[in-house]
Amino acid sequence: MKRVYLIVLDSLGIGEEPDAALFKDHDCNTLKRISGSDKFRFSSMKDMGMGNIDGQDYLPAAKKTLAAVARLQERSMGKDTTIGHWEIAGVVSPSPLPTYPDGFPEEIINEFKEKTGRGVLCNKPYSGTQVIADYGEEHLKTGDLIVYTSADSVFQIAAHVDKVPLDTLYEYCRIARKILKGKHAVGRVIARPFTGEPGNFTRTSDRHDFSLVPPKATLLDALKADGKTVYAVGKINDIFAGQGVTEHIMTHGNTEGMAVALSALDKEFEGLCFVNLVDFDMLYGHRQDVDGYAAAFAEFDSWLPSFTAKMKKDDVLIITADHGCDPGDSHTDHSREYVPMIMYGKNITPVNLGTRHGFCDIAATVAEYLDCGYKGDGESFLPCVIKPTDTEKALCKAAAEAMLKSYSPYSTYSVGAALLCSDGKIYTGCNIENAAFSPTVCAERTAMFKAVSEGERDFRMLAVCGGKDKKISGLFPPCGVCRQVLTEFCSPDMPVLLMKSKSAFEKKKLCELLPGSFTPAYIKKK
Repeated sequence: MKRVYLIVLDSLGIGEEPDAALFKDHDCNTLKRISGSDKFRFSSMKDMGMGNIDGQDYLPAAKKTLAAVARLQERSMGKDTTIGHWEIAGVVSPSPLPTYPDGFPEEIINEFKEKTGRGVLCNKPYSGTQVIADYGEEHLKTGDLIVYTSADSVFQIAAHVDKVPLDTLYEYCRIARKILKGKHAVGRVIARPFTGEPGNFTRTSDRHDFSLVPPKATLLDALKADGKTVYAVGKINDIFAGQGVTEHIMTHGNTEGMAVALSALDKEFEGLCFVNLVDFDMLYGHRQDVDGYAAAFAEFDSWLPSFTAKMKKDDVLIITADHGCDPGDSHTDHSREYVPMIMYGKNITPVNLGTRHGFCDIAATVAEYLDCGYKGDGESFLPCVIKPTDTEKALCKAAAEAMLKSYSPYSTYSVGAALLCSDGKIYTGCNIENAAFSPTVCAERTAMFKAVSEGERDFRMLAVCGGKDKKISGLFPPCGVCRQVLTEFCSPDMPVLLMKSKSAFEKKKLCELLPGSFTPAYIKKK
């Protein structure tokens, strides 16, 4: 039973991206900023390999890491929660969502006022805590709604719980969501309830996001369609407008989110547990609270061992972020930053994957691990991090040994293949060249013909390796003729291990190597 726990440390950027200036960001590095605080603690995440990720030279690196790590660069044109999470789930957004540095246009505000029957205060970019301090008293007197935005694609509505009941505020948000479409389709409409008296207003934990539906199918949709669980924790359900979610629980802060994630390890399911820890962004990043952010990171760092200790053999943990929100830069908004990717599990090889182009690589990797056919915008790095099974190790060893027997005096390129049968037998083959060239036989066909001549008909896996002068060097996928021969006898889903070395390989399905192949089914039998 395979389970993936994907935890988003909301806004934990790890350094500005090359195009940060296009998003009006400079000198932004959320993790570096908080690492200078006395509240910062870094024990568990250091062991995982956070300090080994590209660009983190201000943190101590671990000599031996526990997890696979990478630095991910965003491909989407944005730096907001919605676009960041969509890309994590496999959908790249080539165009930014609309923002309103001068407030919302008159036609939007007038329609909102008409449909809610209430006036509007503010209507410009504002700090969420400052806006209720500046407009809260007038709101209590008039009942007018406080509408404001930020540098992100958001339409936020603040209202005092004694003046506007929570259910009514949510209904006003639904009204706004219906109005904000087409060119004004903002990423999120956010309910911002608050309480208290003038001079001492406080936002409550009943915030609710009404998000734009993703423009196309995400990893969540594909997993749900496959009958797998998609368990959304925190604001994940809101971000995806409920699309692709099978179960969800709303949380009120990081501590509760971590507790729910820990309890999810006791759930019996196959699929994805998708968690967002919002306090990093909401309470500390936007409020320019470096020490608060560092303390929240320290809390997560100390909690992490309790989670990994409960993980089962086939469980995988991925820790990442959706954007940056440097609490010490020149503004209170999100920042265009790289994000970390930390992947841990008993079957995961601790390797440094360098810098990868796209948060969407996470979706591709999760899909492959959970045996889901989802084809998003990313590229899976699972073959680079998954530990080979004993069977795969044995097959690769056999292929490497067969390669040494290659007869290839003309090309000097040796190829070895090892074919696993359902009864556990392994048949090997090497390439055998001929001076006339056309009689040359490839390693894969040699192995297949040996097996078939011995009466074998049921095949489970193939390993192939090759290189010059009988040394493995790069991938040597089967030629077109070999792929067709394999299709005659093998399942389209049969794994093919394309070896990079004696111990590393990329795993492909036969149908990926030869899509739309000509099979015996096309020949009509009389």
